[in-house]
Amino acid sequence: MEIKERYMNLIKEIELCNYQYYTLDNPTISDYEYDRLMKELIEIEEKYPEIKINNSPTSRIGGKVLDKFNKVRHEKPMMSLANAFNNEDLYKFDERIKKEVDDVSYTCELKIDGLSVSIKYDNGHYVSAATRGDGVIGEDITENVKTIKSVPMIIKDEKSVEVRGEIYMPKKSFLALNEERIEAFEEPFANPRNAAAGSIRQLDSRITAKRNLDTFIYTLVSDDDFNLQEDALNHMRDLGFKVNNLYRHCKNIEEVISYIEEQTLNRDSLPYDIDGIVIKVNELYNYEKIGYTAKYPKWAIAYKFPPVSVETKLKDIIFQVGRTGNITPVAVLDSVLVQGSVISRATLHNEDYIKSRDIRVGDIVKLRKAGDVIPEVYEVNFSKRNGDLKPFSMIDRCPKCGSLLVRKEDEADYYCLNLSCEERIVNGLIHFVSRKAMNIDTLGDKIIIQLYENGFVKDIRDLYKLYQYRDELINLDRMGVKKVENILESIEISKNRPLDCFLFGLGIRHVGSKVSKIICDSLLTIENIMNASFDELNCISDCGEAIALSVSEYFKDEKNREMISELQSLGVKMDYNKVTITEGPFLDKIVVLTGNLERYTRDEAKSIIESLGGNCTSSVSKKTDLVLAGSKAGSKLDKALALGIRVINEEEFIKLIGE
Repeated sequence: MEIKERYMNLIKEIELCNYQYYTLDNPTISDYEYDRLMKELIEIEEKYPEIKINNSPTSRIGGKVLDKFNKVRHEKPMMSLANAFNNEDLYKFDERIKKEVDDVSYTCELKIDGLSVSIKYDNGHYVSAATRGDGVIGEDITENVKTIKSVPMIIKDEKSVEVRGEIYMPKKSFLALNEERIEAFEEPFANPRNAAAGSIRQLDSRITAKRNLDTFIYTLVSDDDFNLQEDALNHMRDLGFKVNNLYRHCKNIEEVISYIEEQTLNRDSLPYDIDGIVIKVNELYNYEKIGYTAKYPKWAIAYKFPPVSVETKLKDIIFQVGRTGNITPVAVLDSVLVQGSVISRATLHNEDYIKSRDIRVGDIVKLRKAGDVIPEVYEVNFSKRNGDLKPFSMIDRCPKCGSLLVRKEDEADYYCLNLSCEERIVNGLIHFVSRKAMNIDTLGDKIIIQLYENGFVKDIRDLYKLYQYRDELINLDRMGVKKVENILESIEISKNRPLDCFLFGLGIRHVGSKVSKIICDSLLTIENIMNASFDELNCISDCGEAIALSVSEYFKDEKNREMISELQSLGVKMDYNKVTITEGPFLDKIVVLTGNLERYTRDEAKSIIESLGGNCTSSVSKKTDLVLAGSKAGSKLDKALALGIRVINEEEFIKLIGE
């Protein structure tokens, strides 16, 4: 057999095996036999590189390293979906549909909690993939999507198509990845969605290849003459795509509601995360008649699950010391999976929170993620309480240094006032290097603790002296040359952070990032801030007495003043360039951010808006001037649209800041 013919036959055989294993979950050959086929393919490509094709199965191991992700314009926008939160919302959706068309049924599909992707094929061969982005402009992730084994490199028909779906990380892969990160002293991912997003946006595709990502495809963007969504789903499966088999055709909205109830109960048993159900009109030929809004198709809606509540045992209540000395009670729980994250601890806020709910060690408590993010114990299952449990009693001494705790009459928190308390110092260091402060991203919590325990860092000045101990640092457990060089480089870069970030990083009580900027806008230099009196600080807009007292007291302490002076001598710039804005799209505007942005983090976008004279707030009201909405925008966007407030997407935002 001619070598090229053998090569192409090998590719077809391996692609079929991939399809059977990763899409059908029904392998037909052993791992040994599969590895033998791959070995032969690699040997042919090495010996005859001129016959190698771009979409060879060997490309799935990754290897291409990019400088950046290029922007891609979607030929057909990737629109988001309006949300439904209860049965009443679903009935209203059904009523709106029936006002437009008579012939209607629905296809219900699981709403996979991942990130949207568009994939294109030319004459049956994979050519490109892009993120959703803002719906109009996405990012080119062609090389990384190649590494996902459920994405076929060659489809069964030699045709040109575009399909859309969701990239996700299975729960099993997520748990394994976080175990690896914890062992490597790296911050674990909060949930599988974040892990998938972080994995697909790696500039080195070899890293993506190791993350075991997967896909479900649910939209066919082509000229094929299909009348029904369920026919399109079946056709995509026939082409070789992985289609979630739990979709269902429902004849009416009552069947839709029944399906939602069934999948709500089934949710936790799935090997991947879902955050709702997508309901689409099944009859594709009705879509144009039903129509679109500027942001949503009117023929589909996403039912969002309410926050998941699980029960687990409260084994203990421990106490953490914050950077300002505040004492936070923390629940130690029997580990439990909540929306993709294994939770073993959750904040209990303060003494009043615990006593008002009568939470006791040994209770069976109800746990959920507030806002689908932060774990919280919100209730006790009193029907399962053992009568011998002791009521909660707040500690009176610091759990770390033993100092007597103080609680002011007008505050809920207790405080350790010992400035030498080790836990206060460590948490202060962690805060100083955080992203909103000095942004030394190579110094995670565990590394800070390691440096402190080994005597290299006792206060923030020591961070800027670490270069003196380069050789000793390299020999620390889980360090090494590259890691130490990256740490030292990040520390050096941080010397040029603006003054408001430095002021925030000092961890002065009541002084958040926004207040830091306000103070710097008014006083301009670190010398002016250090020498400002209580009255001068109190006169600054949005400061107030508590902030003014906290700042003035901090800089009255001679030790703090000496530390600032030494940091300056170590090269920390503390410059502040105030920009006076007299015109522009955000000047004096109240702006709300909602949803996920692709190019910027929410904090970065907020910083840009505020630097251009805008004021960012967290909630939508009649006073709101503008809403910046990313993907997966929820109730804030709905409220803005109801109030007639101007809404912009990320592409429009980029144009505005460019102007």
